[in-house]
Amino acid sequence: MTTRTRQGPAGIPGGRRPAGPSERRGSGGRPTERPGPPGPLDAQEAAVVLERARACVDPELRGAVDSLPDSMRRIALYHFGWERADGTPAAGNAGKAIRPALVLTAVQALGGQRETAVRAAAAVELIHNFTLLHDDVMDRDTTRRHRPTAWTVFGDADAILAGDALQALALGMLAEDPHPASSAAAARLAGCVVELCAGQHTDTAMEKLGPDEVTLDECLAMAEAKTGALLGSACAIGGLYAGAAAEDVEALDAFGREAGLAFQLIDDVIGIWGDPGRTGKPAGADLVVRKKSLPVVAALTSGTPAAAELAELYAAPYREGELERTALAVERAGGRDWAQAQAADRMSRAMHELSRAVPDPEAAGGLIALAEFVTRRSS
Repeated sequence: MTTRTRQGPAGIPGGRRPAGPSERRGSGGRPTERPGPPGPLDAQEAAVVLERARACVDPELRGAVDSLPDSMRRIALYHFGWERADGTPAAGNAGKAIRPALVLTAVQALGGQRETAVRAAAAVELIHNFTLLHDDVMDRDTTRRHRPTAWTVFGDADAILAGDALQALALGMLAEDPHPASSAAAARLAGCVVELCAGQHTDTAMEKLGPDEVTLDECLAMAEAKTGALLGSACAIGGLYAGAAAEDVEALDAFGREAGLAFQLIDDVIGIWGDPGRTGKPAGADLVVRKKSLPVVAALTSGTPAAAELAELYAAPYREGELERTALAVERAGGRDWAQAQAADRMSRAMHELSRAVPDPEAAGGLIALAEFVTRRSS
């Protein structure tokens, strides 16, 4: 196999560590700060937006899941945290509802009525959970939302089939929605699923490549397809349901994609250095399976001595006791700093795109709060 040319990540030219916060600039030339804990007002507003979205969307989700055949329904109910594996009721965590919140908040930001888009918001959340069920099987993840993943409880085949059923439910909900934008929303969501699958295919293919065979640009493109695409579609569907102009819909899609990439960057940082008690996943799991996440690829392509150490570690299967050394190599090679700086830059780009579609900061407040939430979180 031909070895690709290595490249240093943006912000680590020639293998140097990224510039300090006062030296970094966003896409508009403004200084950008590293994502950190949200301010109390930001966090409070985001919490309210997410809680409202969950209250609106959960009944639609439950109704859709309850329509499934028994064999699929029990797996879906378990996955969403509404039942235990034995079928008894549970008050579990169905997720943060970020994507349906983006749909509903985008509708409102553009002067539409939130209640007209609840079904569309639920469809987006079903698609998200379809990807989670499949990703857990492919990645062999054993924990999600502080409980065993569906495939570990019901087996690979049943988890995959349940995911397929959720995807079909999502598209069926849009097909039956009388809203005039439902057809365009269904087409956009179907195209998004194809992009998600392509991104996942690239991700799994990268796992078979050596440490020196993956470029940072390829990794960023994969992350945009896997994560940014659905957040972009959620925002765009909100624009469609508000009757927005085509250019505003595309600006919302770009906003969601940039925010989604920032989300993935922070998610990758949390995956290595996060607190398992908050994330519901074991710390450093990506490093154990030698996953080429964004901080890892940034570190591998930095040209630093720590990058060489990390490449040597990644070239061999994980050995017990290497986790701390591997995480430290990623950090010393600049991977953590780069990911945090890149997330801030992507947020700056997201804000620029949002201002094109919703120039009134007050109207855009809910979307801004959600974007801040996903890029300043710790779990």
